[in-house]
Amino acid sequence: MEYRKLGHSGLIVSAVSLGTMQFGSGMNMGNLDQHATDEMVKCALDNGVNFIDTADVYSRGASETLVGHALKGIRKEMVLATKVRLPMSDTNFNHSGATRVNIRREIEDSLRRLQTDYVDLYQVHGWDNHTPLEETLRTLDDLVHEGKVRYIGLSNYYAWQAATALGIQHEQHLERFVTAQLYYSLVGRDLEHEWIPLSEYSGLGILVWSPLAGGYLSGKYKADGQAPKGTRFAEAGQFVPFDDSRGTRILEVLRNVARRHEVSPARTAIAWTLSRPCISSVIIAGRTTAHLEDNIKAVDMELTDEDIAQLNKISDPGVPYPQWMVLQLNEAEDPRLKVLEPDKFQTGETWQDLRGRTK
Repeated sequence: MEYRKLGHSGLIVSAVSLGTMQFGSGMNMGNLDQHATDEMVKCALDNGVNFIDTADVYSRGASETLVGHALKGIRKEMVLATKVRLPMSDTNFNHSGATRVNIRREIEDSLRRLQTDYVDLYQVHGWDNHTPLEETLRTLDDLVHEGKVRYIGLSNYYAWQAATALGIQHEQHLERFVTAQLYYSLVGRDLEHEWIPLSEYSGLGILVWSPLAGGYLSGKYKADGQAPKGTRFAEAGQFVPFDDSRGTRILEVLRNVARRHEVSPARTAIAWTLSRPCISSVIIAGRTTAHLEDNIKAVDMELTDEDIAQLNKISDPGVPYPQWMVLQLNEAEDPRLKVLEPDKFQTGETWQDLRGRTK
């Protein structure tokens, strides 16, 4: 197993972490019971995984309960993360949001279900348009000082929202976010436009959710879009949005790379994700321990430069404005880069001057 720092903190976590949406029956994404959960947690631990990610909303608390039972006797061996923000009631509208009231209630409920007196990483599951950001940040800061939470993170924010939060935390001397849990995969590389540059600048560690695009990059799906029975696509539908025709082209190259290494497309897709910048851990999951072990082995897979170049080319999302203008100014026009980073010019990694270029 490979280990990495959790963002800019000193905490060390495994490069892949165990996701838990499949624990419990409330989300139709695996329906794993206590026995299966125990097996998954043991399999992860036996393979060097020391990081588990869950959320209060996963099967409305059932996932946390199952994880709590599975961690009996080994809680201190694991880095445990959970989340707050999404609705935990269909009738009480205050059982939702990043408010002081809801965060306070949900941390107590999560600790009870997880059978622990602290969580290592507490994450806001999404931006809350209806709550002042300062209210959320001060409440999280209080939880850290009380010892109920060791570190804090965010999930599913715009980059500008994260930057705003970090600025407030800095100015008001509040506990800083150390991680951002975000979707990233070969068919969903949007993070590269704004988020990865922010992570490089701020030190936020990215925790990747759904590196297989809801199972699509496992390669099990036919060209007609039909998903085999018993898969996430068959039971819950397309989990993340992407263009089907583009996905088909990416999957073809992914299968070719996987065949060269005699491994699964899933393992190859996860290995590609692990090779990207600012990744603290990639969250993986499986319905069986065999699937989980195959995913874990992505840590040991060494993609060649040719492999990465082929996967990058076929999945290239393009460069939107203002990113192309920023690159033009910083790399194509600024002469200082030739002195400070000459290797980039030798390898052709710099942004090429687009002016005057003809088709």
